[in-house]
Amino acid sequence: MSFGDEHGQHGHGNDPGRPADDGFGGMGQTRTRLPDGGAGDGYGGARRPQRSSRSLIAMVGVVVLLIAAIAFANRGGGDDTDASGKGGADNAPGTDPTAASGVKPVTGKNGGIPSGFAKDEQGAESAASNYAVALGSDGMFNSDSRHRIVDTIYTPAAAAKLKGPQDEAYSPEFLAKLGLDAKGNAPADSTFVSRTVPVGTKVESFAGDTAKVSVWYTGLIGMSGPDSTDPVNTTWKTWTFDLQWTADDWRVTADSQKDGPAPVPGDIAASTADEISKAVDEYGGFTYAR
Repeated sequence: MSFGDEHGQHGHGNDPGRPADDGFGGMGQTRTRLPDGGAGDGYGGARRPQRSSRSLIAMVGVVVLLIAAIAFANRGGGDDTDASGKGGADNAPGTDPTAASGVKPVTGKNGGIPSGFAKDEQGAESAASNYAVALGSDGMFNSDSRHRIVDTIYTPAAAAKLKGPQDEAYSPEFLAKLGLDAKGNAPADSTFVSRTVPVGTKVESFAGDTAKVSVWYTGLIGMSGPDSTDPVNTTWKTWTFDLQWTADDWRVTADSQKDGPAPVPGDIAASTADEISKAVDEYGGFTYAR
């Protein structure tokens, strides 16, 4: 995965000539379940991160404030009018669109990627979220792991069309621009970061064997190291997946991305390269389900 236009495009999007937009990825309808398992530092770069690439710490601050605001707004008491001015009857706890459904998450895995999603809207949402995570991982920068991810997530026909153009797009020259070697490895003293963090999902359409689901996400991309000139930045995008029920699971037939929605950036100073590298090593990802 490669977030941010300055890094090029990912090879798992709709343009076979280059990697698709971000590989990371709506309104919030997902729940997460854990799987197994100095100021202005800029990691050695003197440039100030662009407004379009938020620092991870600034993003966390915005999310914390948002969570606090939501918790305050949902407290008991007060009038029952929501922000739109409509009555709050539809926002009762039992009908909250983001409430946990009680359905257990999938337990199966195919090549390390969650599988065995339910053949319903909730299953399609969970599949899209988990596929965004896989397609936004650093595994996309190594040809062997990239092929496994694509074969697992896309329909056989879609995967066959993608892998060749992707291999050309993830060329040694492209990887070198990101500070990686020809196999997608970072220098010994650096950590390459590429992650998708879904924020919410939206079912655009559902027709039994097919579904279109949008995943709103924030992404992390960049090199964390003492000599890095391309520190880890954040991006906000919406990733839309066309899904088809194939071989008893949801598979992707096509996907596209667009920028935003993006929150107002916070004013917390960016962390050092060591702090980011340590966080990447210590904090794992999630399996997504409502």
